[in-house]
Amino acid sequence: MTRTLKTWFFGTGPFASVCLKEIARRVPVDLVVTVTPERSGRGLKSRPSPVERTAVAEGLAVVRSRDVNTDSDLLRRFEEDPPGVILVVDFGQIVKEPYLCLEPVGCLNIHPSLLPEYRGAAPVQRAIMEGETKTGVTVFRLVEEMDAGPIALQEEFPIPADATAGEMLELLALRGSRIFLNALELIRKDALTFSPQNHEKATYARKIRKEEAHLSWERPARKVHDTVRALNPAPGAYVTCLGKRLKIWRTEIVEDRGEPGRIVRIEKGFPVVACAFGSVVLRQVQAEGKARMDGDAWLRGTGLKEGDLLK
Repeated sequence: MTRTLKTWFFGTGPFASVCLKEIARRVPVDLVVTVTPERSGRGLKSRPSPVERTAVAEGLAVVRSRDVNTDSDLLRRFEEDPPGVILVVDFGQIVKEPYLCLEPVGCLNIHPSLLPEYRGAAPVQRAIMEGETKTGVTVFRLVEEMDAGPIALQEEFPIPADATAGEMLELLALRGSRIFLNALELIRKDALTFSPQNHEKATYARKIRKEEAHLSWERPARKVHDTVRALNPAPGAYVTCLGKRLKIWRTEIVEDRGEPGRIVRIEKGFPVVACAFGSVVLRQVQAEGKARMDGDAWLRGTGLKEGDLLK
């Protein structure tokens, strides 16, 4: 027997936006719920979330909520005409009862890691910072404990040596959406099953702190390289150069050695900067107040040369 399944989507950020777009083009999404944006900037204007912008572009019904757990209008709608499943992705709010006990499978989540590894806010960034060579995406059932619910479906993917967090998140959002669509089909056939997580193997991916974006040349080149790609596209790793902040977006590891922070040579116009062990080529950077540019173009504009110190 195949059941009719009304689908709600709770989401806010860029990862959720990619998921929503992929899913909504394949199955009906009856309601999109996103957070009420805070007012900011000049004039204290409120900017719609990435999910809200996608929902509008796709012609989907969308509502804002400051707290879905106390939102009387949303709770009334839930009680009077409940969905068959709620997908919660990159939402920014903790979802509680009565949503969690929705029949038949409650709320599902797409999480960009191989749970129980890297539970938490920054799984892809932390995996790259730790030098992991593989990651994955998990569709699981939400419970009150963060990212601890039973697993429905999971798929593993390699992390290429030069892949950025942004590139991996895009891939995992697309693949996670397709895995969710597989789960949806299984729900319709009353065939979706769950397996409990091994909580003893759980690791945690805490939110990236501002101070972590400040690069230290006193670390090995591999660590510098992994930090750069983990923090691309946000918040961006940086150093201080010529008294101003220089964001570093892409690097390449080489074997040159020298005093940490010193330009040990110029490779086809690109600066090679020594780290504690090995060096990195600055392939793409962004000077303060300017757009991203290739490292050779930046170097030509600074007057820096081999032997100069970047600190």
